[in-house]
Amino acid sequence: MIVDLPGTTTSQVAKKLVKIREEGGQIALGRVLNLVILGDRDELDAAITAANIASNEHPCRIIAVAAGAEGSQQLDAQIRVGGDAGASEVIVLQGTADQVAHTDTLIMPLLLPDAPIVAWWPGQAPAAPSREPLGAMAQTRLTDTLQSSQPCADLDALRCHHEPGDVDLAWTRATIWRSLIASVLDQPPFVPVERVEIEGQSEHPSVNLLAGWLGLHLTDQVSTKFVPGALGLTRVALIRADGSDIEFTRQDGRRATLRQPGMPEQSINLPIRSLEDCIAEELRRLHPDEIYTDVLLHGLPLIRRHEEVSP
Repeated sequence: MIVDLPGTTTSQVAKKLVKIREEGGQIALGRVLNLVILGDRDELDAAITAANIASNEHPCRIIAVAAGAEGSQQLDAQIRVGGDAGASEVIVLQGTADQVAHTDTLIMPLLLPDAPIVAWWPGQAPAAPSREPLGAMAQTRLTDTLQSSQPCADLDALRCHHEPGDVDLAWTRATIWRSLIASVLDQPPFVPVERVEIEGQSEHPSVNLLAGWLGLHLTDQVSTKFVPGALGLTRVALIRADGSDIEFTRQDGRRATLRQPGMPEQSINLPIRSLEDCIAEELRRLHPDEIYTDVLLHGLPLIRRHEEVSP
């Protein structure tokens, strides 16, 4: 069910939501968190779709906020429940520039009481999420530098202003890579890694974050090579002292090949992670990601970056 409420207030939206539940039997029990999405109007649809899918695992109230049409002097709202909202309730708000600038005040009447607040900027990331009005009230703050205008530069800005509870989805996109690398290194022979080579999509922040993680835990001799037209992360090579090098390659964005001395090549299912998978993972955590914090603050400065560009 979709209900449009043009020229309204958030108090009226809250009352309408209660009325919909009472009249239509929509049940709000079991909602475990508030997910507040702040972005441009053209960013919200994809973000809401991803959040709806993730809500099947984490039932929540989704509040999406964007500025209305240029010159708009009113608050327009839309309520989505039932089949149009997954396992969540969705409230879409398009307000004036002043209302959006004070998102904390705008959404206050719509928040589920005693439930955590997750703030998500699906587009251009603010440099200091915790200092934003929305970020100051949220326990978890999600950004996505892959969608920003200068991904690696914006990742550095997030590092300068990082606070516990901040997480960038570029880190979440590399979760499976980190798991695979860790599982292979847990197998004998246990030989120190002397050097790491990483290749991937030009200006892809996951490349730098994975390099920072490996630089922090294995060796600071980490080189990154950005390849135009590549699909995300495409190659990780762990160069070891005895020549028992380990290499992962993924060129098609779907399957990776693992090569190790003395063992047959292995084909591993490793698709590029969807936005809904990343959101579901972060909603599953809801506490500060200490490993991400360590990599962002201490791993990135350690690595020796060779930002080569393939011809």
